[in-house]
Amino acid sequence: MTALTIRDVPEDQVQTLKVRAAQAGKSLQAYFLDLIARETSKPTMVEMVARLDREATASISAEDVLAAIDEGRTGR
Repeated sequence: MTALTIRDVPEDQVQTLKVRAAQAGKSLQAYFLDLIARETSKPTMVEMVARLDREATASISAEDVLAAIDEGRTGR
């Protein structure tokens, strides 16, 4: 497993993180591991757009859409 070092973290932010870790009943290390796991488990917007581009295979033309709209209107 890789070790990470974060430099120049303002003391007030460190204190806030320590309090949050304690409130969660975790060490600071365990708290950070959970934060990292949570952050890396959800895709970014760029990753989602790329995935949608790959998965969205629309073979529907504008004419198909207009025909469906007309069909819906005549069924009213």
